[in-house]
Amino acid sequence: MGHQNPCGMLGSELERFVDEDLGEWDDSSALVPEVEARAVVLAKEDCVISGLSEAKEIFAYFGLAAEPLFEEGEFVPAGCEVLSVRGSAQKILQSERLVLNFMARMSGISTLTRECVLRAQARGNVRIACTRKTTPGFRLYEKKAVFLGGGDTHRFDLSGAVLIKDNHIQLQGLDECLHRARSRASFTKKIEVEVENLKDMLRAVESGADIIMFDNMTPAEISKGVELLQEKGLRNRVLLEASGGIKPEDIDAYASTGVDVISLGALTRNARWIDLSLDIEQAL
Repeated sequence: MGHQNPCGMLGSELERFVDEDLGEWDDSSALVPEVEARAVVLAKEDCVISGLSEAKEIFAYFGLAAEPLFEEGEFVPAGCEVLSVRGSAQKILQSERLVLNFMARMSGISTLTRECVLRAQARGNVRIACTRKTTPGFRLYEKKAVFLGGGDTHRFDLSGAVLIKDNHIQLQGLDECLHRARSRASFTKKIEVEVENLKDMLRAVESGADIIMFDNMTPAEISKGVELLQEKGLRNRVLLEASGGIKPEDIDAYASTGVDVISLGALTRNARWIDLSLDIEQAL
């Protein structure tokens, strides 16, 4: 498995990323003199910066000393230096692309997440969460970027909670799914039921579900569901989550329905990369 590095990345994982980027031989290193240099990573647009600790760890792997100039999750105006690095000019340029890939991807997710969180907060105390729609092998960093943007990471994997989805219900029915979940899952795990109509919502709540996920339902339908639960005195029994095809521009409408959580695959799926650059400032 490799050793655990101080910043959290497994040694074997870091080496895999480095090997993927460098290949067997870097011919371009012959173009760079063997001198010490100072370089900076620049934000070329407004963003919420993240990936700084990963960048520092990658630079350290190459024997370079890096100093973040902002805190993770902090807003950065365009044109600001976000990190400085000193050491071998060859090593700085060898590690440049891997560092920028981490930071640009993670900062893009954090920036989009922050935008969505601010939209939701304007409508009340509603959490913004991501989903498991993540890049295989990169989930930890994508979900960390959501957290740094102020969002909720939801489940990291299938072991995080029991989620009864439409295909489970199709195979053996909602009642049997709930029975098996209660009898087999640890008492520490919450049971969440994905529903597509208010009839199933009511059955799930009355049968003891901890969380209801309104899947691909309109804000108007969800509002009716919240009102129905209030009328029956059941609203305080459950957390309510809206999910399924929700876009950032839809958040206002969904946050007004009375749900507790809005989850968006778009946070990791649709976030664009932030424009960052690494510039050599001087030879030392």
